[in-house]
Amino acid sequence: MIKLYYDYQIFSWSKYGGISRYIYEIATRTAKINTFEVQILAGFYVNKYLEKCSADLVKGWQIPLIPKSSKIIGAINAELSKIWLNHSNPDIVHETFYSRSCIAPKQCKTVITVYDMIHEKFAHLMPEKDRKFSLIKAEAIRRADHIICISQNTKQDLIEILEIDPKIISTIYLGYSLQSHENIKKTPKISDPYILYVGERRLEYKNFKKLLQAYASRRVIFDNFKLVCCGVKSFSDDEIAMIKSFDIDDTHVIYLPGDDKTLANLYTNASAFIYPSLYEGFGIPPLEAMSFSCPVVCSNTSSIPEIVADAGEYFNPYELESIADALERVLFSQVRTKELIMKGQERVKYFSWDTCAEQTQLVYNSLQ
Repeated sequence: MIKLYYDYQIFSWSKYGGISRYIYEIATRTAKINTFEVQILAGFYVNKYLEKCSADLVKGWQIPLIPKSSKIIGAINAELSKIWLNHSNPDIVHETFYSRSCIAPKQCKTVITVYDMIHEKFAHLMPEKDRKFSLIKAEAIRRADHIICISQNTKQDLIEILEIDPKIISTIYLGYSLQSHENIKKTPKISDPYILYVGERRLEYKNFKKLLQAYASRRVIFDNFKLVCCGVKSFSDDEIAMIKSFDIDDTHVIYLPGDDKTLANLYTNASAFIYPSLYEGFGIPPLEAMSFSCPVVCSNTSSIPEIVADAGEYFNPYELESIADALERVLFSQVRTKELIMKGQERVKYFSWDTCAEQTQLVYNSLQ
């Protein structure tokens, strides 16, 4: 029996989000395997996914999200976890994020997942506090007994930047969680044809500004398709000013907040999904788009071609013409659209949380 523990970090400050969803998915599946004794040492947590877990799996107490409290709660949770672990004789601790100090006892093996090397590759675009974060991240990675990377591209970046021994790194692809809902096609959220953008826009490497420029520059696209942006945050004043600076009005670029049902509706009815990012450690949105038969138009950089393979229409994200040309090739060709949908439906079969969990369990077993 392997005594496996997941630490508190990501659950202390993330209500939702990709990392906490990933840990939740592998932890709940591994807990069902009779050769593992699993517990999430959540401490005081704000995460919503843990609400679905049994009391045996989660050790801790859910609290409301309190602004500017994450450091204090994190420090309390670190001390609680050390006490719990010292009384439980763990075999493995899987750290859910990057911390300067390790809560695991000395005899315990540690695993950490590296999601991307964005802060290191794009340090010139990051604020000072994020540069300090990179130092803490490096410390956490270097002390791990085994490292999981979520793509080969991330693994190669990790090896090149931190000179980590490849022998202690495994590549394990993520799954995706968005599921189909009834009557999606009958009730489109947007009646006009549209291009769909999903997720964060304000970080420079997401390349949203370049997408806007490309969209505004190609009249045949601009006149026939809206650009719909789905995400957590509505347009900021700076974003509104930027949109207006490209002579785009608010009838052409539209923001919609997105719960799972809304997002599923938007993928299902979109003419194309656009992914202009300069760098991704993996990239779940293209898989979500494929699963809803939405053609993917995406950057040819970082891990994106590795994940999307031949199921995407690629462009150079640094060039306006390349972005606009790729969109035009898909939006005005039923043949290409059908081809991408068919290839996407096949490609998405390679990714599941079950496979992710099974391969992660092999890593845990290898440490015993």
